Amino acid sequence: MAGPLAGSFFAELGADVIKVENPVTGGDVTRKWKLTSESYDAPVSAYYASANYGKKVLWADLNDIKQKALIREELQQADVVLVNFKPGSATKLGLDYASVSGINPNIIYASLSGYGESSGKVAFDMVLQAETGFMSMTGNEDGPPCKIPIAMIDVMAAHHLKEAVLCALIKKMKTGEGSSIHISLEDAAIASLVNQGSNYLMAGKVAGRMGSLHPNIAPYGEVFNSSDGKNIMLAIGTEAQFARFCELVDIDHSRYPSNVDRLKNRGSLKNEIEEKIRQKPLDWWRHALNNKKIPFAEIQDLAQVFDSGRHDARILESEIEGVVTKRCRTAYI
Repeated sequence: MAGPLAGSFFAELGADVIKVENPVTGGDVTRKWKLTSESYDAPVSAYYASANYGKKVLWADLNDIKQKALIREELQQADVVLVNFKPGSATKLGLDYASVSGINPNIIYASLSGYGESSGKVAFDMVLQAETGFMSMTGNEDGPPCKIPIAMIDVMAAHHLKEAVLCALIKKMKTGEGSSIHISLEDAAIASLVNQGSNYLMAGKVAGRMGSLHPNIAPYGEVFNSSDGKNIMLAIGTEAQFARFCELVDIDHSRYPSNVDRLKNRGSLKNEIEEKIRQKPLDWWRHALNNKKIPFAEIQDLAQVFDSGRHDARILESEIEGVVTKRCRTAYI
């Protein structure tokens, strides 16, 4: 997903994006990654559609000299080329940076790999989630490690890649020079560990599975049931917010005067809050928490998210090879 998603970002902004797919193999493998509810005969899947907005597909077998010549013609006019080959394949096909810059000296060449340019290890998003610590932190304490239910490492790598391309475009505007850029899924994953990475590097804290709880803040991520059986999650991040919450629910603030005290006594605090939340329905809590400017969430499934109408402007629709497709917008300008 990472390479195609980065390309979609530029397509959303109005760039002409050409996606090269191999007719011998049936094209992008994700065309066939279909749910059981999708048409078997449809040329694209919802998964494919999610990362391929606004592109023109150029079918070409890069092992065929004549078809590869078509690609070389396109490269002569291109501003950017996004490359998502296995390590070594670009050189074998004559589409590495040295070869492409020989065709177009001012090209911005942006390549993506799993583990860096020198590693031949095969990578998928889930493999990186496992190997860079994400799965060890995801799931409940008494359950097995879990993957994040989207290709999060791919998504983060796509954003790293498009940001690098944007920087290279600025450089090109100033100097007229092209660039060679490389992003790996592993690098993107490690960079995205942020506070959990620093918690270990600075304090020796190895993050474990905590469900939705936050390692540094409480109550933050705790989920409670209202009197009508709805789920409410609190995300209280400041002392002022906690003081207002204690006033609202009649909890003795002096028992939990600081965030450190709340972390140390997370269990007893959760029990106190649980008793209060279950006394009133969701509508009451929605009104009261909003009035007090206390961060909270009503946990919603995807049907609730998209059927609400609130996100209609964030949905892009287009037709791909006769199929009406929809996806979530990635560019907001």
